[in-house]
Amino acid sequence: MYDMAYVLRFAIVACLTAVLAPVWAQSAFTGNPPKPKPAFPRQTEAPKPAQPSPALNVETITNRLSSPFALAFLPDGNFLVTESGGTMRIVRRDGVVSAPLAGVPDVKAVAAQGLHDVVLDPDFARNRTLYFNYFAPPPGEAPAMWPVEFFYDKIWSKSIAERRTMQIGMEQAASAKLSADGRRLEDVKILAEGAERRIVIAPDGKLLITGADRFFYYEADYDGEEHDFTANPDLRRNFSGRVLRINRDGSIPGDNPWLSRATVPAATFAHGLRDPEGAAINPATGELWVTDHGPQGGDEINIIRSGKDYGWPDVSYGTQYDVRRTDGRKNVPVGNGKASMPGVEEPVYWWIPDIAPSGMMFYTGNLFPDWRGNLFVGGLEARCLVRLVLDKNEVVAEERLLLDRKESIRDIRQGPDGAVYLLTRSGSILRITPKL
Repeated sequence: MYDMAYVLRFAIVACLTAVLAPVWAQSAFTGNPPKPKPAFPRQTEAPKPAQPSPALNVETITNRLSSPFALAFLPDGNFLVTESGGTMRIVRRDGVVSAPLAGVPDVKAVAAQGLHDVVLDPDFARNRTLYFNYFAPPPGEAPAMWPVEFFYDKIWSKSIAERRTMQIGMEQAASAKLSADGRRLEDVKILAEGAERRIVIAPDGKLLITGADRFFYYEADYDGEEHDFTANPDLRRNFSGRVLRINRDGSIPGDNPWLSRATVPAATFAHGLRDPEGAAINPATGELWVTDHGPQGGDEINIIRSGKDYGWPDVSYGTQYDVRRTDGRKNVPVGNGKASMPGVEEPVYWWIPDIAPSGMMFYTGNLFPDWRGNLFVGGLEARCLVRLVLDKNEVVAEERLLLDRKESIRDIRQGPDGAVYLLTRSGSILRITPKL
């Protein structure tokens, strides 16, 4: 199970080889659009840090997972891991991988959809509660793993009227309790619908849930259209990638930004994202930061604030995929063709060429003193760990680590021991410490 931006740079090529020359298709995805002008200095292409990272020791805990997406640290020192295809497992520190946990709800794994994040309640040691999100099959459909075209080719080719009658599935966030023996989920409760990428517990205890663009509900496809959506802002508030904000019991906070507007779901906190697969609270400010996949170019980092608009699918630093064009045009703009406009929040940072950003982490530990306060992002396409040095909310330096390993990094977590733990697309848990 892979993210929308990463899979579609490669898997869609395979789907189209019957009509496009393979060499041309490959070059179309590896090409990059012209770089737009940054809105401010160091919004992209920050220099390398003056002080490079120390030499790193990489320990493999296990390499026997299948498309893992997220991990959480259990109080006993073991890891709770989700696999995108629909399973949760416990991995011991010695590398023993459990059988799938029982009680996980049915999951529909198709394209970028599947079983994704898992987060422990702050009082997990007492209440055994955790939160997770996933793509549920429609009523009557058995859980399964579907070919990618069932979520893209066979949807975007349909009219809006046809799309709205199709039984596709539903993004859901849920809570559950991990049984005392660690073998099953119990007391599963659906908390919210419409988002299934990442879950973050905010400093005030609320759940912030990121979700990808739901292109199948409106006149767009996964890489955008040449169409100005500004005339209908509620359409983007409802169907572009969003952040939901709910209480931990699923109720709606009384200070959510759109409660007075009946046409916007009450859980909506911010909108205008595309595919936010990384999310973390900045410990210095208490604000939510997310990574967001661009289409062809324009991967972003954004600071998420109440009621704000992040542009998609009207505004993007990227362009539509060249390989999708049947008219031979290249670097076709998205939406209104602008990279920036009043009323749309600027990303803190963006990349061209794409890195396909996934997990995100602010480092606060003592094992790497020079990393304290730095932001880390997993690169699926860049196949490295990206370190960003910050000055308040500005990226002042970028360093790429573990390039020699060529690992696509899905998730990043700081362990209780101060080490950095990585989940890789290939199925590994890696523990990163300074080399002695």
